[in-house]
Amino acid sequence: MTTTPTARDIRLPRLSLKGRRATRPDDARDRGIVSDFDGKKRGVRLGMGGVHFVLFVGLVVAGLGPLLWLAKSAVTPTQDTLRQPLALWPNGIDWANLQSAWVEVHIDQYFWNTIVIAAGSWLFQLLVATTAGYALSVLRPKYGPVLNGAILATMFIPAVVLLVPLYLTIVNPPLLGDVSLLNNYLAVWLPAAANAFNILLVKRFFDALPREVFEAARTDGAGPFRLFWSIVLPMSKPILGVVSVFAIIAAWKDFLWPMLVLPDPAVQPLSVRLPAVQGSIELDVFLAALAISTLIPVVLFLLFQGVFLRSAGLGGAVKG
Repeated sequence: MTTTPTARDIRLPRLSLKGRRATRPDDARDRGIVSDFDGKKRGVRLGMGGVHFVLFVGLVVAGLGPLLWLAKSAVTPTQDTLRQPLALWPNGIDWANLQSAWVEVHIDQYFWNTIVIAAGSWLFQLLVATTAGYALSVLRPKYGPVLNGAILATMFIPAVVLLVPLYLTIVNPPLLGDVSLLNNYLAVWLPAAANAFNILLVKRFFDALPREVFEAARTDGAGPFRLFWSIVLPMSKPILGVVSVFAIIAAWKDFLWPMLVLPDPAVQPLSVRLPAVQGSIELDVFLAALAISTLIPVVLFLLFQGVFLRSAGLGGAVKG
């Protein structure tokens, strides 16, 4: 006796689309405005190359144009800059402008003051950001969410609102009696250290670090300080570089706060002194001083540009 197979007994073979689906991302990735076939044509290649060249020149002019003009004007006489601002040294190069800006205007002194302010601000910001981020992300105290919310709330307060109370705190700091921090670099370093953005930035980076490494270090007997110094910091080279660049550039270009707390010209940075001496020196010397003041930020960017592109720096702590 034969039975008729039912629909439940009939099993159709499943069609596998795995191969087709696997090729779709590659096909989509290889696609562009111009296909591979059209890209091999001579006219298309010349057209695309021309467009790339025009875009490249436009980016260079927009990004490097002001810096290149400043570098050119720094060694150009004042009359040539006023009469022919875009001409390339119609009456020759005047290298004496750089020497005058460095010696006669005392740019060397203000340059050193700027380096001291930037270095101190960098050190204090890095210290506070890493320790605060480590405490909130790795140690995780019970009141951590409250501190995290308080730090985040300070970012919504306009900086201009804090000028008066912060200045009064610097004039008469607590626990120091009648001692004033005016004309003291601590008046710039300490307020710069309390940077909520850096703290949250470092904390967010620490949150993404592998917790297995921390647990293994604790199992081996590492305490909080050893864990911070030997494990967390070597794994955090990218974020340390980013915070360092932000801190140095911010300190280098800061104007209002150093002008308020450093009234003595002998301790003022370039950002404060250059506008003050603008009316008493020639234009070519002033432009030379501006060129010198922009040199260090450009060099720092060239040195640390790889930090922004580096996605991980775990080699200092994870081995094997």
